[in-house]
Amino acid sequence: MLRIWGRRNSGNVQKVMWAVGELGLPHEHIDAGGSFGGLDTEEFGELNPNRRVPVVDDGGTVIWESHAIVRYLAAKYGAGSLWPDDPGERSQSDMWTDWALAELQPAFLGGVFWNFYRTPEEQRNWPLIRQGIARTAILFRLLDRHLSRRAFVAGNTLTFGDIPAGAQLYRYFNLEIDRPDLPYVEAWYARLQEREAYRTHVMVPFDDLYGRLAF
Repeated sequence: MLRIWGRRNSGNVQKVMWAVGELGLPHEHIDAGGSFGGLDTEEFGELNPNRRVPVVDDGGTVIWESHAIVRYLAAKYGAGSLWPDDPGERSQSDMWTDWALAELQPAFLGGVFWNFYRTPEEQRNWPLIRQGIARTAILFRLLDRHLSRRAFVAGNTLTFGDIPAGAQLYRYFNLEIDRPDLPYVEAWYARLQEREAYRTHVMVPFDDLYGRLAF
């Protein structure tokens, strides 16, 4: 059985759990990281020398890094659904997965969520936070233009390419920050909220992370 290590309020763990939910995979979830600890044990270090979550063990195949895990699960279990059969469509999913890692996450998670929400108020670096908010707005406007011509990032059906950026939306739309008008991103977000796996694994309260810098 698929085993998954991580805490449910971790954004990176949520990507994996969302994929697992979409695919309906039987699994064992093991709480790890944050208040659960467990990352400093010798056993966990054997699974992931970086000592971060998520980690999965699928019958002896051990994988860390959330996007690698999502791609693996989609390729193995989601042919024709999360994993598009058409190489061109799959390339779009890959492209937006890499974009989320290279562009969106550093701007939003690194620049805004960590520096604003997870940093104690007296330690906040407001020039850095405003820079992150502005950069995130630019990136979401780019995605908004892309989504004006399709329902999901790779076309008209959900693929693994929706997961990395889509997993950021619940937090983005629930922070007290300025946001631009994003009609197509908001419509995409509404479509994602119709999915049980998204509601269960991504729309998870995160108030316990407020002002806490620890992983």
